[in-house]
Amino acid sequence: MEWLVSLFGAGLVMVSLRDLFHTLWHPTRHGGLSRLVMTALWRLARRFRGRRRVVGLVGPLAMVTVVGMWAGTVVIGWAVVYWPHMPESFAFSPGSEAAQEPALLDSLYLSLVTVATLGLGDIAPGEGWLRLISPLEALVGFALLTATVSWVLEIYPALTRRRVLAIRLALLRDADPTPGQLDSTAGALLLDSLATEVVRVRIDFTQYAEAYYFHDGDDNSSLAAIVGYAAVLAEHGQAASLAEVRLAGDLLAGALKDLSTILDQRFLHTGGSPAEVFAEYATDHGRGVTQP
Repeated sequence: MEWLVSLFGAGLVMVSLRDLFHTLWHPTRHGGLSRLVMTALWRLARRFRGRRRVVGLVGPLAMVTVVGMWAGTVVIGWAVVYWPHMPESFAFSPGSEAAQEPALLDSLYLSLVTVATLGLGDIAPGEGWLRLISPLEALVGFALLTATVSWVLEIYPALTRRRVLAIRLALLRDADPTPGQLDSTAGALLLDSLATEVVRVRIDFTQYAEAYYFHDGDDNSSLAAIVGYAAVLAEHGQAASLAEVRLAGDLLAGALKDLSTILDQRFLHTGGSPAEVFAEYATDHGRGVTQP
């Protein structure tokens, strides 16, 4: 029975590590538990009044919640591993009153100290197999800290790329280039560069799905509000007389369609056309679609 309890604790640890791996390092970035937490917080925030202010906190709060979930699951899992063998399989420092505490409390304390790599030493594993897995928990704690820092450093460049594209589209909308101005070599280069940026954002939504749950604010940095204007530019390009402009227009239209497919498959689930998906994207982020 003791070994079954320890195996259950090991299973909790593996569930947490699997979710961490799939969230941060798996090519498809399909974290199970983390994705559920982020989606639940996003939907909950949409129900509040003053929604934009609340939604703006969802992304950072969701990341903190997910990291706390990982850490808590690891700590509890390892405590359950220790629990059936406490205190007889552990050595206590002279004068320590830890052995007089409930076994579960001592197990949680040891797990917290170990995963935080504090190494206080007042409780130490005595049996051989426990002496091997206890340092392993410290390594997992260090990996968790490193993964958290890496996650933050990865997500904010993705948000920057998305907001740069939004601001660029807003500037183009304000400049209001005519179809004749786009029907030129410069217009072809412009549409081609926009297609490249749209593809980058599409990849970001694939590899950093949690970026979707970050609100872009109420100014021109909101891609949800302005992405429809890119479709207007693509249409102008496709109707141009120069072949190179038509090609660039086709590239931009294809990139936008691909982006809408990713948004719909992973977040919105409308099953509609790209225009309908982008309209739902704007609504989901509390923004109306910007008209050209």
